[in-house]
Amino acid sequence: MGEADGDVKTLNGELGAKWQLLWLSMDKANPPMSHIDHQEPNKLQGSKKLNVNDSQSNGENEPITKPKDLETRGEQNVENVFPITIILPHDPYKIQVPIAAQGQVQDLRSSIVEQPGTFQYTCFRLEHNGQRINDFVELSEVKGLAAGSEIRLVEDPYTEREARIHVMRIREIIDAAGDRVDALHGIHAGLSLHETVSPWTGSDPGSAAKQKSANSKLTASANPLADFSFDGPPSIQTLLPPTQESTPRIIKALCVSPWNPPPPSFRQRGHLLYLQLTTNEGEQFQITSHISGFFVNRSSNSKFDPLPKSSPKNAMAHSLLTLIQSLSPSFSGSFDALLEANNRRDPLATFQLASALPSNPWMVPATASSATAHQPDLTRTQETYLLSGVENTETLRDWNEEIQSTRELPRETVQDRVFRERLIAKIFAEFNDAAARGAVLVARGEVAPLNPTESKDAQIFVYNNIFYSFGADGVGTFTSEGGDEAARVAVGKDVAGVKLVNQLDIPGLATPGTIIVDYLGKRLVAQSIVPGIFKQREPDEPQVDYGGVEGKDVVAENSAFVPTFSQVSKALKVKKHPVWDKEGKKHILEASVETKGLLGTDGRKYILDLYRLTPLDISWLDPYWSDSSCHGSKPQDRNYPHRMSVLRPELIDACWRVKMGEYVKDELDKRKNGQDKEATAKILEAPGHALGEAEDAKVNGTSGAEANESEATKDRGRVDISAFSFLLNPDVFCGQSPQTAEDIEEWSNDEREVRAVTDHLHQKIIPELIHDLKEGEVGFPMDGQSLSRLMHKRGINIRYVGKLASLTATGSPRLQALKALAEQEMIARAFKHLANRYLKNLPTAMATSCLAHLLNCLLGFRLNNSPRPQVDEDLQYFYRDANYSFAEVTPKSLQAEIQAQTQLRYRYTLEDSWSSSIRQAQMLREIALKLGLQLVAKDYQFTPPSESRSDNANHMTSSSNMQPLMNGHSTNGMGGKKKKKQQRNGGDSPPASINGLAILEPPLTFVADDIANIVPVVKDSSSKSVLAEEALEAGRISMMQNQKELGQELLLESLSLHEQIYGILHPEVARVYHQLAMLYYNLDEKDAAVELAHKAVVISERTLGIDSDETILSYLNLSLFEHANHNTAVALASMRHALELWKIIYGSTHPDCITTFNNAAVMLQHLKLFHESRLWFEKSHDISEQMSGKDSVNTATLAFQLAQALALDQDHKGAVNRMREAYSIFHHKLGADDRNTKEADSWLDQLTVNAVSIAKHAKDIQAQKIRRALFTPRVTLRTQPQAPVGRSTAEGMGGHGRQASGGLDERSIDELMKYIESSGDATKKTPTKKRRNPRSRRT
Repeated sequence: MGEADGDVKTLNGELGAKWQLLWLSMDKANPPMSHIDHQEPNKLQGSKKLNVNDSQSNGENEPITKPKDLETRGEQNVENVFPITIILPHDPYKIQVPIAAQGQVQDLRSSIVEQPGTFQYTCFRLEHNGQRINDFVELSEVKGLAAGSEIRLVEDPYTEREARIHVMRIREIIDAAGDRVDALHGIHAGLSLHETVSPWTGSDPGSAAKQKSANSKLTASANPLADFSFDGPPSIQTLLPPTQESTPRIIKALCVSPWNPPPPSFRQRGHLLYLQLTTNEGEQFQITSHISGFFVNRSSNSKFDPLPKSSPKNAMAHSLLTLIQSLSPSFSGSFDALLEANNRRDPLATFQLASALPSNPWMVPATASSATAHQPDLTRTQETYLLSGVENTETLRDWNEEIQSTRELPRETVQDRVFRERLIAKIFAEFNDAAARGAVLVARGEVAPLNPTESKDAQIFVYNNIFYSFGADGVGTFTSEGGDEAARVAVGKDVAGVKLVNQLDIPGLATPGTIIVDYLGKRLVAQSIVPGIFKQREPDEPQVDYGGVEGKDVVAENSAFVPTFSQVSKALKVKKHPVWDKEGKKHILEASVETKGLLGTDGRKYILDLYRLTPLDISWLDPYWSDSSCHGSKPQDRNYPHRMSVLRPELIDACWRVKMGEYVKDELDKRKNGQDKEATAKILEAPGHALGEAEDAKVNGTSGAEANESEATKDRGRVDISAFSFLLNPDVFCGQSPQTAEDIEEWSNDEREVRAVTDHLHQKIIPELIHDLKEGEVGFPMDGQSLSRLMHKRGINIRYVGKLASLTATGSPRLQALKALAEQEMIARAFKHLANRYLKNLPTAMATSCLAHLLNCLLGFRLNNSPRPQVDEDLQYFYRDANYSFAEVTPKSLQAEIQAQTQLRYRYTLEDSWSSSIRQAQMLREIALKLGLQLVAKDYQFTPPSESRSDNANHMTSSSNMQPLMNGHSTNGMGGKKKKKQQRNGGDSPPASINGLAILEPPLTFVADDIANIVPVVKDSSSKSVLAEEALEAGRISMMQNQKELGQELLLESLSLHEQIYGILHPEVARVYHQLAMLYYNLDEKDAAVELAHKAVVISERTLGIDSDETILSYLNLSLFEHANHNTAVALASMRHALELWKIIYGSTHPDCITTFNNAAVMLQHLKLFHESRLWFEKSHDISEQMSGKDSVNTATLAFQLAQALALDQDHKGAVNRMREAYSIFHHKLGADDRNTKEADSWLDQLTVNAVSIAKHAKDIQAQKIRRALFTPRVTLRTQPQAPVGRSTAEGMGGHGRQASGGLDERSIDELMKYIESSGDATKKTPTKKRRNPRSRRT
């Protein structure tokens, strides 16, 4: 933008200054992170959560180890934290608990129940100076509470609810809950593999010695990278958790007794529940839950007598845990062993997710394996009663009221904002969880509709006080826009719009809680119920209060909505504009006519239907859309399925920045021209003196105008932007009919502005993205998710992925890789649309058969080109109205449909051979993630064995040596054994025979049982924390402005805010951990970088996925930090795991793997494994030749590195050849005077002399003397962080990226010779700074 950067810097400076003041206020407002209850108390967590708190009390979960020069900040925060003493009724009778003055009493209660010695307490009150403390106030409101104060814990009488909660908690603590079957969370939801890949020892005093010992054991044949195959197939074992030792069993069973509930006569006497306990010794006890505690009663399985039993004595306790301990002799030992086993695990890997939905792995162990074995547990069926009571009413919540009242909390002070945003994040997380669970039940047909007489697509549901509807055009609202296709897109845009408005956080404007759930081919919208939305109004009164009532035919206006809607419009660059109803009456609206305002019966103003916040993409609709009502049947080239193609808000923001830059530049030019004219006038008015000054200025090399320009430059950032405006009309190209000439002219101008934005997309945004990826300026996407995220971040809709593929069809190898990834994404999305079409009208029991058959047609056709679907005729009889058209699909018909869908949706024509070039493993993963499939982990055979041997890269193996195995499913039974129940029509059946000879049917790649589970795919409208994001951005700006100390403090505050608001286990917290780890690595705070990197890996795995691109990036940078911290053994293990994951999600030769291979080579050199290091350098050089070309500077740089590695491996001839190659390219590309060329020339001379000397004296001098005389080059390469997808390495490191690993050794020959004569320690550092090659890629 040229000089427009001045304005951006000014805005950044203002933000930084704002946060400097805010930070000072936060210094007293925010308690330190280690004493904040990051996670809301969960009464069902149990001993696993206790271990987390135990470690927190020891400081293990302190987010970072602060540098010494930042300890002052921590000391200031500690002033707000003080210890108090809790007096207990039982052993240990007294504990110390640190509290924050601004904390809540509920936080103190949570801290108490999570301490190792007090977790048996659930029903109690707190007293201070004999007065009961209100559980719902701040600690600062407790009179006389100060450091050293004593608070007494007093056991309270139980209620039925408290008793049920206590039972559930005790079951969790003693690990008696067993496995749960969850409709929302899939198999191994929230899985983390970090403990088995790269365990972290933390700040163990002996860790340094252990690391050194581990590094010394690494040899050429015994290191994590020893058997790594660059081109071998991916191994599914990478995605599976190892078999873990079973935890000690504390009891055999604890459940609700058959005698429960108490009869009225005993309820009057204080009986609450009846329980049944079976100890490890085999004894069975009937237990009464009384208001005073728990005791063993006289009942048996056949006799009811709930009164206390005389023997054993003292069989009564306030806590059920204490009672069980007294009844079972083996309890104490088993319980201690359980606690010890849990303590050995990483707390972050076992902590229950409360603020984010856990990720569901797409590949899971077989259902018959020990990892997923289903165990008997009677209480599993009783949990609903224990959680919700007999009437199941305790969990019913008024979601809308909770959401709106939370958003209306005060926000004046920083502490108010922290508390408010924390509750907002909590309520949205709980709503998303509850809404997704209900959506699954609705999709399965287990919830009765409110309007059963309507068509299925028009039916609506209410479950758990949440409103559900289908994302389909059931009532004809979108008939002219594309019908069901338009409705499906509209609800997705609506959720995105709600998220945008939630992020704006405008006071006085309410949005309902909203999510969409894709499950079994259906899209459901779940919303909190807006009060009054179902209210029937008077006949002449519109159903909404602002905006279009019935499309654009009837428009309502209400001045009460103008102030709040105008704030939304200003923030989203929406122009205030006129619209006309069906009678031609003009209405002035602040937003799109489709956006509605509703005054709820609770008095709040709600904004609804936010699917058209931005204008239509007319550059797409003009050539590809036509209205069938106007043209009859659509022409082939204008048959796009819907008209809901709108521009992305990121594109609008990008155009706003460009326009703002142009405005600032124009203003600065005007100011500069005015100052030049004023200076000239002054010179003419005073010719003598002024002219003399001008001559003096000329002698000094400056003119008067230049001097004035320097003054103007000081104020270049002080441009008044209040007059700048960039607003777009979202209703252009939507059928509006301006009535007057003035309106027509204004409308034409609005249309031109929208077309200018689309032109900017095609002429600037898309070409820039391609250029950046081609030149390696930003991280290359790894899979479809990262590609989509990158496109969206640049403001490019996914419908342009076809154009992206077309523009890269004839480009460099990097662009060819982009084309292949784009085609893979288009095929996967086309398959998703087709699968949804077939699944939509199928019963749930037939879904796996349908999906298995479609997968066979797409991925297994080379193994069996005529797959037969597995359809159970018995089920088909019961569901006679279902649509079984999927059974008629063949590989050829499916391929034709995918080609048609790709052409229809992305305007891209696949090559005829596209089906044979599919990377099956990667395509299977993309489809599984898009449809929510969890597949059984096995060796899926996509081709016949004869082809498998020559095409290993397209297969997945489960064996550690990664040899492809034969694993097709024969339809005549597994292993020759017949099943009791034969499946019809292609299922497992007796083999056909002719004259007694069995005819084996061709095997199938997939069968229905291979789909272990289908989980919902959820998109929510939860916003990010504004406060935490502001602190993070201010910290980045301060770092870029070289204000390191302030920047670090702001980043630390941002981390503290993220943890307080989201809780620790949240994707946003993982990203902040990752960024801070990069920062501390850059500042040489290696311990802090390693600690943060480990946490980032665990949280990324559990919330984003064990094989997501962000998880892989976290593993790669963790390996870098561990190596820098002299723990190369863990570093190589982390890198090996990341590379195996990389194979699964992309393949073996990702364009950015050069950086990773270089890092691996450097680590191996550090271990003096020179030959192994050479192999990695050679692979890196080969990939660079493929991606950048043999004559590129990048390849020359890698050839220089490879020459050094060859010299270390005593291949002196090869070293000379590679160095000559590097010198030739440098000389040709950079010129003879370039420093890189000169250094390559010097190295070439030395290596040549060295090689000649060896050849001349090989037979005359002893080998030992030769080694002493030889020139041994020092490899001074350093490892480098991996660039994030779509960002440069420097951006990923907060603007202070390290030098590229491709830099050349800049020392003189004399310095090198001094090094040779020294000890030759390859770990010594050179004081000189490395200079990066010009134009070199960040590798």
